[in-house]
Amino acid sequence: MTTTTGIASGPLKGIRIVEFAGIGPSPMAAMTLADMGSTVLRIDRPVPPGLGIERPLEYNLLLRNRQSIALDLKDPASKELVLELLETADALIEGFRPGTMERLGLGPEICLARNPRLVYGRMTGWGQDGPLARAAGHDLNYIALTGVLSWIGREKQPPTPPLNLVGDYAGGGLYLALGILAAILEARNSGQGQIVDAAIVDGTAALATSVFGMHEAGMLGPRGENILDSGAPYYDVYECADGCWVSVAPIEDKFYQDLLERLEIDATTLGRREAPDYRRRAAAALKARFKSQDRDYWCRLLEGTDACFAPVLSASEAPEHPHLKARRTFVTVDGITQPAAAPRFSRTGNGLPVPPAKPTKETGRAVLAEWLGAEKARSREELLKG
Repeated sequence: MTTTTGIASGPLKGIRIVEFAGIGPSPMAAMTLADMGSTVLRIDRPVPPGLGIERPLEYNLLLRNRQSIALDLKDPASKELVLELLETADALIEGFRPGTMERLGLGPEICLARNPRLVYGRMTGWGQDGPLARAAGHDLNYIALTGVLSWIGREKQPPTPPLNLVGDYAGGGLYLALGILAAILEARNSGQGQIVDAAIVDGTAALATSVFGMHEAGMLGPRGENILDSGAPYYDVYECADGCWVSVAPIEDKFYQDLLERLEIDATTLGRREAPDYRRRAAAALKARFKSQDRDYWCRLLEGTDACFAPVLSASEAPEHPHLKARRTFVTVDGITQPAAAPRFSRTGNGLPVPPAKPTKETGRAVLAEWLGAEKARSREELLKG
């Protein structure tokens, strides 16, 4: 078991970010920036809202690598404290409905008046404007509206929710992190901050730029009938004799031929790839062949070859795979296995994550001293909750 070593210096060392506690994509953006070395101060509520999806804090891994304090933002003195913290910050992250921060008295106009270089990062599903801006929604709704969900799923089956990875975390959190970094770089040249309006609908649509290009070219058929959506027998998953699954993805002819040869399937028996019944014939042949042996057999035969093969591993199996262990794709901190920080940096490095921690008055005092100086921190201690 590895142990905590502290937040890595990282390429973003020296960048300060104030994060207002939220769920989903905004914590993902904050974690990403913190993993790369920025100092992120999370402003928690005295009593977190009950969402029905709570877990023990140590397992809420999106909250790792943070400093945190708890404040009552309805208290004018606490709002003034936040503004003092923002005076030395490079960026702010908030993930509330449009208008919420303005009602709290912490909208962009007020914050930028206190710190003209501040990058004000806003994370929403629908965006800050438009007919749906103030409507409730979640990941599935956002990827549905963009057209992306319509492409995910098997032939003649309903669209399949891809967890909340496409919308919340890729189209939302990662685009917000990227936008904040871009705006910080610009502010260092211009001396002026700005608002980053990161909407999950915008980011999700941008992720699908290549697919939209194929659609516009008339190259996409119905869901489940295309190369990358299980419509091709050489880009799919197959069940093994032991009930486990494997994936194959040899799109290129030479890799596909390599797979067939290793599986001892005679390509001539499948007919021409252009033939209308080729997909059915090839899929049946691959299905039968993979079903004849267990997953370990196929791993020994195909892993590490040009057949474009990988076993479908469970969340418990993945960290133990030799390749992921060699790269330290997963790390264990205080007994909890989790993905390591990504990407890798050759010089500034990635340290082990610091576990999520509940804000206390004691830790809050240390945070305020770091951000405001010891004297000013002592005069603000009474505002800390927890």
